[in-house]
Amino acid sequence: MSSDDHKHSHDNKARDHQHEQTMLNKPRAVSDRLEILPDDINPHHDWTRLNAHGVMNVDFEERVDFRRLHRYRLSRARQALRNSELGALLCFDNNNIRYITSTMIGEWSRDKFCRYTVLTGNGEPHLWDFGSAAAHHRIYAPWLQPVCCHAGNVGLRGTIPPDQGLIKRAAQEIHDVLREQGVADMPVGVDVIEPPMMFELQRLGLDIRDGQQVMLDAREIKSRDEIMLLNTAAAMVDGVYQDIYEKLKPGVRESDIVAMASKRLFEMGSDDVEAINAVSGERCAPHPHNFTDRIIRPGDQAFFDIIQAYMGYRTCYYRTFNVGMATPAHHDAYTKAREWMDEALSRVRPGASTDHIAAAFPKAEDFGFPNEMEAFALQFGHGLGVALHERPIISRLVSMDYPMEIKEGMVFALETYCPAKDGSGAARIEEEVVVTANGAKVITLFPAQELPIANRY
Repeated sequence: MSSDDHKHSHDNKARDHQHEQTMLNKPRAVSDRLEILPDDINPHHDWTRLNAHGVMNVDFEERVDFRRLHRYRLSRARQALRNSELGALLCFDNNNIRYITSTMIGEWSRDKFCRYTVLTGNGEPHLWDFGSAAAHHRIYAPWLQPVCCHAGNVGLRGTIPPDQGLIKRAAQEIHDVLREQGVADMPVGVDVIEPPMMFELQRLGLDIRDGQQVMLDAREIKSRDEIMLLNTAAAMVDGVYQDIYEKLKPGVRESDIVAMASKRLFEMGSDDVEAINAVSGERCAPHPHNFTDRIIRPGDQAFFDIIQAYMGYRTCYYRTFNVGMATPAHHDAYTKAREWMDEALSRVRPGASTDHIAAAFPKAEDFGFPNEMEAFALQFGHGLGVALHERPIISRLVSMDYPMEIKEGMVFALETYCPAKDGSGAARIEEEVVVTANGAKVITLFPAQELPIANRY
């Protein structure tokens, strides 16, 4: 190659590199966005095949399509924003950030307020992330524009005091995005926020409103991919309950069960074991919602709740066991909890209302509590998705006066609780369901129609 040819080639490469960098740093026009396919937005689920695949993607059968999942979630958030009076959403809630951007950096960040994203109706999501995570997204998250991935810091819950300027800088960067996209004079919906950050945004003239309701609207109906992930997460817990059934014997501590279950879940691919309630014997009534080092004894009644996530999609899945044997009082409590559960399940269908389902549950006074606030979450239903509690909420505390419609494509958990009459235990049952055109499709499959007795004598 001659020196002129070499120089010409070098100049072309330089121009190509410069063009590539320009395009990377140029926000895409609306017409350049990822194509939103009709089936992404209005999925037609095959309700006869709610697949729970392995945790790997493969080339020989269709499993979760994560880019389709991203298109669906982003389109749902945009539609919910269009349906509101807001001009933009500013999210600090990790669940909403993952829903909008399809990014996460670890559960340690959940309570740090160190990540945030802005979505307007006129552009792509902007994401501010913790230090080098922003550079990582520019390389490994091509569904986000590199120019929209920023490093950010708002003080780590006040550890860096507000007067050191990080919050002021962050607020100005957010305001600049809103101004560039033409919505700085419209209300901004925020999900959760620290007071100094809110004050700084208001100082810049922004009208701060509740944005969590808009995001909950977006997350209400699940796509085929979300349901596959939720079903796979439930399948993981099915297996863990088999492990618990085999391990549950005298001498084992509640904390031993929690340790074993946590290890098993992480081995199976869980990305967050949020909590495992392990409650036995006299600790069952009233329900303390935690675990201890209590030693399991012969004849104990024990219930467990496994709250974990696979690819961000959560389970809330109670099961009750007896150890070796069960008393008539334990059988009676379980039978009653199962009856309440089955009646509630029979009322689940599109077009039903949450008050009709809640009416299947007993009143607080009927199972030993003075009012519905003290009994809250014992006879209960709650949506599941990227958060543990989504819509709908089904409870006598709120549903009788403020009913909500049940819709096809919702996924939620129903929970019942019945204390043994002699105070020696309690039964707790929970089923996760997908709302189909034909009613509730249960996806929590570890047997629960009759009281399981582990290591029967």
